[in-house]
Amino acid sequence: MEVEIIARETIKPSSPTPQSLRKFKLSLIDQLTPPVYGSLLYFYSFNGDTNRHVSVSERSQQLKKSFSDTLTLFYPFAGRTVDNIMIDCSDYGALFIEARVDCPLSRFLRQPNGDELKRFIPTQVESTEASTGFFSLVQASFFDCGGVAIGVCISHKLADGTTLGTFVRCWAAVTVLGSDRAEMVPIYNAAALFPPRKFPEAVPPLVDIAEERFSVKRFVFDASRVAALKAAAASASVERPSRAEAVTALLWKCALNAARSNSGSKRPSLLTRPVNIRRRISPPLPDSSVGNLVGFYMAEKDDIGEVEIKGLVRELRERIQVFDKNYVKMLQKEDGFEQVTDYFKEAASQMMRQDVEFYICTSLCNGSMYDHVDFGWGKPVWVTIPSANNKNVMELIDTRKGDGSVEAWVVLSKDDMYLFERDPELLAFASSNPSILEEDTDTTRHSLWINSSI
Repeated sequence: MEVEIIARETIKPSSPTPQSLRKFKLSLIDQLTPPVYGSLLYFYSFNGDTNRHVSVSERSQQLKKSFSDTLTLFYPFAGRTVDNIMIDCSDYGALFIEARVDCPLSRFLRQPNGDELKRFIPTQVESTEASTGFFSLVQASFFDCGGVAIGVCISHKLADGTTLGTFVRCWAAVTVLGSDRAEMVPIYNAAALFPPRKFPEAVPPLVDIAEERFSVKRFVFDASRVAALKAAAASASVERPSRAEAVTALLWKCALNAARSNSGSKRPSLLTRPVNIRRRISPPLPDSSVGNLVGFYMAEKDDIGEVEIKGLVRELRERIQVFDKNYVKMLQKEDGFEQVTDYFKEAASQMMRQDVEFYICTSLCNGSMYDHVDFGWGKPVWVTIPSANNKNVMELIDTRKGDGSVEAWVVLSKDDMYLFERDPELLAFASSNPSILEEDTDTTRHSLWINSSI
């Protein structure tokens, strides 16, 4: 499969940002977030009845125009950071890349490859450009059959996963309805809730990007097996585990067992999970609130005994309960700056420890990632998360079915992955990289099959 870059173009907001809005303050949480990119990938099949008369060039021009209109609403996304305290919103612009793919979409979706996914996004997730270059980048990749992949990268200095999804939904609405009729309007209130501060010293980043290449694999838990896993993970302490808790606990257990087998030692383990705090703030905030409105908690397996799913689920539940009780209050206290800075420093120091197995698990489950992202080509056939080159990372997202099925991308060392992907307990609940076509509806499969020979 060849992905050829055809053009690169800087897209500016369609209307100049008013002078009064050109100095945009970051929130405290934005300041503490590492300068990497958040990314999402949307794949659309070709609907011959609707799109046959529309050329690739016309679709590309339509996307660029609506992207420009959307940047007027999300004006900080066309800016540049200044001293990790503000964004200069002087309409520097965002990058739009157009690419061609020399195969039909159906061929790629039969066996999606984690490394090849990165060819459909406009930059490396771990690129340092996130703090000095383009704030937002888009790549539209057009397949031979007419299918399209839309890859979006936005700097984590201003956007968490919820904000990234909000931006794409707004862009899709503007593409179809026009900017005057699109109802989704971003809200910029994070800095008022959590004012930025001048840092006395640099806070270590929470992401350690390594030069070593790790193994990236995809696993899918269909709805029936998620239900069975939740039942297996239930206990007197946690009678009804959530999907994310049950899947996270199983992945954590299997990864830790693989690491212990390879190292020959039973080291303790830590797992950190980011948490969307929009619904945890009083009064709650809508998803259209822009920024890094997230916190994180850390769960631990601090003994060297046998790893049990029920025990890990209990630990995850207890930690989120403590988080709910304390974290937002801590941020909003008068001395919240010092407390949350220490919190991040402690997390960074824990990540650097050599005597523990450290894991990160993110979840976009229940994030409505397939809803309202129609650019005029119908609902996406697949929405997924391209992984950065970080060891011991697990990323969860809903599947297209919307029935409770979960897709997980897992990044481990090659030695750990060799044991992990063969773990009988994992394979009792998960399928290893099944075809996207098999997960889809009959209608979508038919559409992809018909157009695979075009």
